[in-house]
Amino acid sequence: MRPIRIRTFSILSLLLILMLPWVFYVMAHLLTTKSLSFETNDAQKEDLIKMSHFIETNIENWSDPKWQDDLRGKLQTLDMGVEILTESNQEIFQFFPEEDRSFTRAEQFSIIQDGRILGRVMIFQPNSRMVQMIVAFAGLFLAFFIIGYVMRRFILKPLERMSLAVRQVADGDLDIQLPESPIKEITEVHGGIRIMTDSLHASMQKQVELEEERRFIIAAVAHDLRTPLFALRGYLDGLEKGIADSPDKQAKYLAVCKEKSAQLNRLVEDLFTFTKTEYLEMELKKNTVNLPVLLKKSIDSLNPLAKENNISIIANHLGDDCMIMGDSYLLERAINNLLDNAVRHTPRSGKIYIQCYKDGNIVVFTVQDTGKGFSSEEIQRVFDPLYRGESSRNRSTGGAGLGLTISRRIIRQHGGDLVVDNHSEGGALVKGWIPAHCSNA
Repeated sequence: MRPIRIRTFSILSLLLILMLPWVFYVMAHLLTTKSLSFETNDAQKEDLIKMSHFIETNIENWSDPKWQDDLRGKLQTLDMGVEILTESNQEIFQFFPEEDRSFTRAEQFSIIQDGRILGRVMIFQPNSRMVQMIVAFAGLFLAFFIIGYVMRRFILKPLERMSLAVRQVADGDLDIQLPESPIKEITEVHGGIRIMTDSLHASMQKQVELEEERRFIIAAVAHDLRTPLFALRGYLDGLEKGIADSPDKQAKYLAVCKEKSAQLNRLVEDLFTFTKTEYLEMELKKNTVNLPVLLKKSIDSLNPLAKENNISIIANHLGDDCMIMGDSYLLERAINNLLDNAVRHTPRSGKIYIQCYKDGNIVVFTVQDTGKGFSSEEIQRVFDPLYRGESSRNRSTGGAGLGLTISRRIIRQHGGDLVVDNHSEGGALVKGWIPAHCSNA
């Protein structure tokens, strides 16, 4: 059923109230008179003229019982009534065929002779429209009954049920049943309540998922922190107790302590950045950023780590017009995570290729390595918090499994996105894009 507006329903109700009694009246008139004419018919007019003439021409016989009996017979035959009064309104004669019928005055005249009123005559005919009036009132009552029933079913009851549903939602019960109605305004309120409950349900579900994720992350990071802490404590105890009794051993112990400290520092920074991007509304400090310069800065910071494993970072395809708007600190953190991930999972003597170019109104950058690449499962889950693949992305590399997650969320906060795949020539391929900055200067 097509929804209608309340104003349309009101207009239709008014038309029903006005039209239904009239329809009933016309139908009753048609059934009783077999005619659609509402005027007195010719036969009734002729009977009225004859009766008037008969009374006027027999003034002297008005009080004659025999003449009155004759008049009474004619009136009964014609189904008419008569009342004759003197000039002082005293009754001379009165007759109506049936006492329980309703009559209406059809003719009234006075008899005047020599300037003196001799009497008054009132002729009555049956009130043939009484039945029609009763039927019309029945139609009016039926119209009000129909409107009341429709209002109760399609307006009042749905509003009552929606009021109850809103109270249920206020009490935290989102499993509600909303009524249907052909009234458009009620349908719109129905849709609004449904959208509200769906949003609240999604929000509550998201809150539950975030809470579960938060607990999992805290437990996982606490576990990851415990391993380097224990190692650091063990080597420091060894130094304190003099187990490292030669300069070579002491240098080795100090190198391990330094490595574990760096690992702890990276874990804490990853956790802090992840928390800010996931749970806090972080305001971006946007300014114009030259992405190739940012890439070169990240490459310089990771070159020492790459040279330790004889890994070459090649960045020969960095475009000149790759300006974006963003938070340089967060973007540098995202790029560092991508390059750090590539360095740690590229085998010795491997290569990492970096490109950056403008494609229409976006700036695209890619990081490709010559490692083992991603498995099918890793491609689907590599951006999940704390996910690390079984073979190459595990805790032995020193990561917490948050690097790619953080990078993707930072890129998305800047209006872009980050995806992973395997290059056709082998190795992992990480591709990202950010809207280009259009300068009006």
